[in-house]
Amino acid sequence: MYAVGFLLLLGPLITVHELGHYLVGRWFGVKADAFSIGFGKEIAGVTDRHGTRWKLSILPLGGYVQFRGDMNPASVPDPDAPEEEGSFQCAALWKRALIVAAGPVTNILVALGIFFAFNLAYGKPLPVEPEQVGIIAAFTEDSRAREAGFEVGDRIVAIDGQKMGSWREIQQTILLYPNRAFEVTVVREGDRIELPVTAAAVEMTDRFGNPSTVGLIGIETEQIAERYEELGIGEAAALSVDQSVSAANMMVTGIAQIIRGDRSLAEMGGPVKIAKFSGEQLSLGLSAFVFFVALISLNLAFINLLPIPALDGGHLAFYAVEAIRRKPVGPQATEWAYRTGIAIVLMLMVVVTVNDVVSLPFFGS
Repeated sequence: MYAVGFLLLLGPLITVHELGHYLVGRWFGVKADAFSIGFGKEIAGVTDRHGTRWKLSILPLGGYVQFRGDMNPASVPDPDAPEEEGSFQCAALWKRALIVAAGPVTNILVALGIFFAFNLAYGKPLPVEPEQVGIIAAFTEDSRAREAGFEVGDRIVAIDGQKMGSWREIQQTILLYPNRAFEVTVVREGDRIELPVTAAAVEMTDRFGNPSTVGLIGIETEQIAERYEELGIGEAAALSVDQSVSAANMMVTGIAQIIRGDRSLAEMGGPVKIAKFSGEQLSLGLSAFVFFVALISLNLAFINLLPIPALDGGHLAFYAVEAIRRKPVGPQATEWAYRTGIAIVLMLMVVVTVNDVVSLPFFGS
């Protein structure tokens, strides 16, 4: 399932990302010399009447659109390219910025569309008995919550001042932050009490054996029945935006935790791990896989918007500097910046690929 899931996941997402660049470029009259899915040697391709070479390349780890005037697939400006109509570098600054931003924006729109469709189809999950949400039924062994003064029967109503409307919200709020101190508001016999507690960092595995570090305070709850409330178009759209923002916040939080050392670098993954996860989600059914597609689409947008030269965010950073200076960055500085950016990307690829390979079942993980 790994190979099938990988191709069904990254193939379409890379294609729509590059199509975003290509279509906005064509809209602004910029010509494309090549549109490639994958890197490296061409496997198959065809040239259209506009002179664009549409091709499939041997390394399925990304893709690119090489516009007229680009020196290479990373869109490094070619200082020797003639200034001609249809050249990317001759386009107005705001047009170049929109062309570059179109790829990540397309991935964001894909995620929003998937969340929107799910919200319309299934509705919003709500507890059947809202007054039962957040009631502590028992404590686990070595419970941080019990040590902090929580009692059976306490009802959690807020964490760090944020109102909790479901057990799902309580779990997600705590699970994402191992070793973090929380200020939990509980209702006990009609009184509101503030209880500080620090979540323990616990390594857990999912049904496929994938490890991750989560935050736990050691409470057990009774199963709460849920119902699904139908949503209108506007409500479903608003909820899809909230879901996308929440997912983006999780990505930022995860990276920050790895930098601080709260999470292991081994949790970072690349193409091999994406293939593994996509196959696992595909084995759970179409709905689980499509939802995973939305998360990875947001991930691709997030990564591409990082201000690293050779990524879309790096190009946008150069354009911001150009807008401030009112002239482009010099060719030598541009070349060295892109070389550095490519080196950073390759270094990250090596790290995540090693993590990926070690995590495969063949190595006993």
